[in-house]
Amino acid sequence: MLPSSAQPGTGAASISGRGVIKSFGGFTAVDGLSLDIRSGEFVSLIGPSGCGKSTFMLMAAGLMPISSGELLVNGKPLTSPLTDIGIVFQDHLLLEFRTALENVMLQAEIRGLPLAPAKERALELFAKLGISHAVDRYPKQLSGGMRQRVSIARALIHDPSVLMMDEPFGALDAITRTQIRHDLEMLWLETGKTVVFITHSIDEAIGLSDRVLVMSPTPGRVVDEIAIELPRPRPAHLGDYPSFNAYADRIHDAFRRFGVIKY
Repeated sequence: MLPSSAQPGTGAASISGRGVIKSFGGFTAVDGLSLDIRSGEFVSLIGPSGCGKSTFMLMAAGLMPISSGELLVNGKPLTSPLTDIGIVFQDHLLLEFRTALENVMLQAEIRGLPLAPAKERALELFAKLGISHAVDRYPKQLSGGMRQRVSIARALIHDPSVLMMDEPFGALDAITRTQIRHDLEMLWLETGKTVVFITHSIDEAIGLSDRVLVMSPTPGRVVDEIAIELPRPRPAHLGDYPSFNAYADRIHDAFRRFGVIKY
């Protein structure tokens, strides 16, 4: 169930997988993956490197075909690339010769959006992400956290129904990760977007998600589904909640069971 403070945003999409398999020649990356991500839900996929998390994201975006099974968006089979999504990668992928605002506006320009309303929305996103002072700065003048905030604004400028994030905070220091995690949660609570969040961080997955889907080593499939029942907005230090430790132990147990962690 969605937390009472977060309601699905207009057009927020649902995503379902039914026995999804993805093979590359004789190598199977994803095997029989089944899941349901509800409209407006924040769901994290966590698992070891190479388990198919990013592959699933690309398939769910319609950017990579599945080998067999079925992927559904809003209950309908996915047969072509989704245009109503925003994607944030670990690398910010900003153009060095464009300012922060110009990088965000590039998305609007490519999509042919009316520029005046798009600029207004961009400035609003900059304010919500705490980077209004960086509007006219170039990427080389921004910290890593600021560059990722710009990339989040770029992914949201067209008001997508789904936000997909692939290890977006992986290159950031711990303090910056904590702050940007909070900023993202507050933005999600306000917009009600469906979020698919890929991470290796157990703390990050628990701290952000409504549910955490734990994936097995290759070939990847969902081996545990954990509903996270913690108050929102969530505090920076979640270790004060006994349930947080129980969730973390459960994820660790799954990794030990599959030999991902050995101790």
